[in-house]
Amino acid sequence: MATKAYRKVYTKLEAITKATVALRAPGVSNDELATVEGRLAQVVKTRGDLVTLQVFAGTEGIPTNAEVVFHGDPPTLHVSEQLSGRFFNAYGVPIDGGPEVEGEERQVGGPSVNPYKRRQPSELIPTGIAGIDLNNTLVSGQKIPFFADPDQPYNQVMADVALRADVDKIILGGMGLSNDDYLFFKQSFEAAGALDKIVSFVNTTEEPPVERLLIPDMALAAAEYFAVDKNEKVLVLLTDMTLYADALCIVSNRMDQIPSKDSMPGSLYSDLAKIYEKAVQLPDGGSITIIAVTTLNDGDITHAIPDNTGYITEGQLFLRADSDTGKVIVDPFRSLSRLKQLVQGKKTREDHSQVMNAGVRLYADAQNAKTKLENGFDLSDYDLRCLDYAKDYAVELLSIDVNIKIDEMLDTAWRLFAKHFKPEETGIKQVFIDKYGKWQ
Repeated sequence: MATKAYRKVYTKLEAITKATVALRAPGVSNDELATVEGRLAQVVKTRGDLVTLQVFAGTEGIPTNAEVVFHGDPPTLHVSEQLSGRFFNAYGVPIDGGPEVEGEERQVGGPSVNPYKRRQPSELIPTGIAGIDLNNTLVSGQKIPFFADPDQPYNQVMADVALRADVDKIILGGMGLSNDDYLFFKQSFEAAGALDKIVSFVNTTEEPPVERLLIPDMALAAAEYFAVDKNEKVLVLLTDMTLYADALCIVSNRMDQIPSKDSMPGSLYSDLAKIYEKAVQLPDGGSITIIAVTTLNDGDITHAIPDNTGYITEGQLFLRADSDTGKVIVDPFRSLSRLKQLVQGKKTREDHSQVMNAGVRLYADAQNAKTKLENGFDLSDYDLRCLDYAKDYAVELLSIDVNIKIDEMLDTAWRLFAKHFKPEETGIKQVFIDKYGKWQ
């Protein structure tokens, strides 16, 4: 061992796997960064003076006498207003050709906001997508995932939410994006003239998978700067958390940890919770709202990743293709926002909850009619009207390509009720029928 710029250089590795190296080094702490033969690494495990490092770029070609230098600090991000409109990699280094960001250096991956400083979420975040705003209204400080099959256009939905949401800042954390996806986000934001309020941290499929583990921490460090320091409403978009969990899996497997359900690491719940619990409504008006994509394997929501996610978050938004209309919709049966009642009828129109419940109930009656039809039963006049209503409801309100304001969504629903049903068939209170109904 020798000293180099006042740092010890270690040159004896005790173990090497595809993603990690191990060596003996006293006084090293968890999450500390290091350089292994010039490659960035991070401490993921310590036992006495035996230290395990995950090497972000992989360990191929690293010899047992590789030089290891510990930096003494965990990963950091320079934060200032200069982050706005910029694209960075997993290490917070600009990838858009622009200059380095000047500002305060902040540690990433730290603890979430003190519970004492949290307030109950109460601010509406409209997205323009009726399947969200009408049926599963989002609230500032909420954490909620999109569950979607890999072939669903979830990145398009995330971009739409980013461009439509009424917030001060959007932080995009892209994990395992294809170059096409990366360019899609970049061009969408530029074309909409919205770059000045968007900050993006991107790991592409061409980069090492283990680097994805840094993306949420970088995104949330930027979010906390704008929400806590600047009192801004911040929306964090994370895609795809399944690829994040796969990267966790790579590291834990290489460390010979005993896998848990579906070959996932036993720490999966706490690893995901550490990210999602950063969502917060602060007393001075700042907030962090987290929307993440979790892709499903053959629609399996019992897999460990969506299963754990469902316990941590406050609902889910389920994307699926509607076979009757060909539209991609936000499924009203498998989607849920556990906080929507905090804003429906309070920050939205008084008839919101009644209209939402009637719309979903009538759509459920249409699914029952469809089952009767498939089983060869005769359909009643009501059944036939329900089936016609379901097609209009999917196209005009559930489809992800609908972009209207909440009052317009409510008026659209009233128009569909009047087109297909009698007032008493909706189950809506008479006072609202008299005030908002579209029947002649």
